[in-house]
Amino acid sequence: MLDFRKDLFAAERDDNLNVVGKGEQRQDMPGHVTGRSPFFDDHAFEGLLHLKVVRSPHHHARIRHIDTAAAERAPGVKRILRGADVPVNKNTLLSLINFGKDDEPTLAVGKVSYRGEPVVAIIAESEQQALAARALVRVDYEVMPHVFDVEEALKPGAPVVNETYPNNYFEYHDRYDHSKLRFGDVDKAFASADFIVDDRYQMSPIEHAPTETNGSIAAPEQNDRFVVHSCAQGLFFSLGTAAKILNLESNRLHFVGGTVGGGFGGKVDSLTEPLSILGAMMTGQPVRYVLDREEEMLYGSPRGAERIYIKDGIMRDGRIVARRIRSYFDAGAYTRLSSYAAIKCTAHLPGPYTIPNVSADIYVAYTNRCPSTAMRGFGITAVDFALEVHMDKGAEACGMDPMEFRILNAYRDEDMKAHRRVAKNTALIECVQVAAEKSGWPLSDEARRQSSLTGGGGARALIPATPIDDNGRIGRPETRTGPATETLPAGTMRIPLTKQPVMEGAADSRPAPAAVPQYEPYRPTPQGAQPAYPPAPAYQPMPAAPPPVAPPTAAPPGPPPPAPTAAPPTQHGATRFSSVFGTRRR
Repeated sequence: MLDFRKDLFAAERDDNLNVVGKGEQRQDMPGHVTGRSPFFDDHAFEGLLHLKVVRSPHHHARIRHIDTAAAERAPGVKRILRGADVPVNKNTLLSLINFGKDDEPTLAVGKVSYRGEPVVAIIAESEQQALAARALVRVDYEVMPHVFDVEEALKPGAPVVNETYPNNYFEYHDRYDHSKLRFGDVDKAFASADFIVDDRYQMSPIEHAPTETNGSIAAPEQNDRFVVHSCAQGLFFSLGTAAKILNLESNRLHFVGGTVGGGFGGKVDSLTEPLSILGAMMTGQPVRYVLDREEEMLYGSPRGAERIYIKDGIMRDGRIVARRIRSYFDAGAYTRLSSYAAIKCTAHLPGPYTIPNVSADIYVAYTNRCPSTAMRGFGITAVDFALEVHMDKGAEACGMDPMEFRILNAYRDEDMKAHRRVAKNTALIECVQVAAEKSGWPLSDEARRQSSLTGGGGARALIPATPIDDNGRIGRPETRTGPATETLPAGTMRIPLTKQPVMEGAADSRPAPAAVPQYEPYRPTPQGAQPAYPPAPAYQPMPAAPPPVAPPTAAPPGPPPPAPTAAPPTQHGATRFSSVFGTRRR
């Protein structure tokens, strides 16, 4: 049952809610319960053709020769598509925002990098004829060594999975082989900690398993345009991707969405649209391309596997003074959205906790697995699981109740995050308190008195001196464990960028990137001061946060416990929550 807690953030609540907490009928519910909701596959076209794909049976292999002669003569076959038929046969999903290099072919040319990679497309008058012709295609492969483990893939001498990234890692800022976060001095803090908690966490790939598999129908229109009925979750994103791959003006494509029969992130990759449109272009007829259940389960992009190492330094009173995270995202053979997931992961660290010394190294590694993609909070879900399991272990190490351990270390308003942004709209303390109350978990009086609105800021808002390093230079794996190259003074808000971002074709005439991604050619066939963190002997509030003082000889053990609770400050106006401007939830 929905429970409105009027006692929490009372001065900031707007109780004039007309949807939340009330029984409102969804606008699509009548269609669902009567079976009348329109799906992309409900559209009928005269002369509809069917497309099926020949996929690689190998994890990693060189393509020596493709023989489609028998398939071309098979009954009902209208057209056979190969890599040379695709105008721009290399793409990466986030190229639409100028992020990353094009690395994935629509149809493989030269080699395959994962089992199930598309090699040849068959277009026939019926689905059965397309399947029969698919069985007649002969591909001569030279099997090559493969790699499935993310850490093995990053070692020198590992098989090259992705020639665009020959060292098997995504490249950030044209300089580093991973995404990095540095805040404070974790090594000194570890040396002063009373307890060290160090562990590894492994997550497996997860298939979305939508009731409706990925698919689309493309058909020519009279005005040299193509209509595309698609189940894509991001319709305009898919339109832009297809326009790029097919070298078409986007206004020649008319994408029509509808009910998505289950997506959860697994229908953002445009797995079918470019080929169904290309088929319609080549044949002049409507073309339907739908993954069958086996293809969806084996070759539809899953949530990527992740491996996470976490090391915490904890004081005897329960304060976490240092956290180091090393994480590996398994992108599979191509980038898709893994590079973005790693950025989300880095931005989320060290979790919702005030920790004065944080270091993170987040890698995207290429392996000979099916490329991974988005799935419900990807980039954050797995690391949150790892962090919270690690919090339980940290509480056990210092002999503290795990709920109170979280309350002690939780962000409070005006604390400084490891990303050098002030924490606002924090509410973990209240969430823990309510969860404990609902579950009958006993909390001490002191823990029940804590508030996210008080006790933050002060020394907890200061930016410590931070050693930075040049670890992880592209092409130099030996630098991943190098020493610090310099120390940023306390109070430094930003680490200088190594490369200013540029946007090709921007209205303000910024220069284009030095190297524009090259595609496979189109070969048509017949056609200040270090803050001090005084230790506290026990979990008790201190009278006030001290001002900054000169750095002590020993390493700073961590932030002080929160200041005494006071009446929660009010906020003017009735603004709604904004993650950009930091106004509190309403």
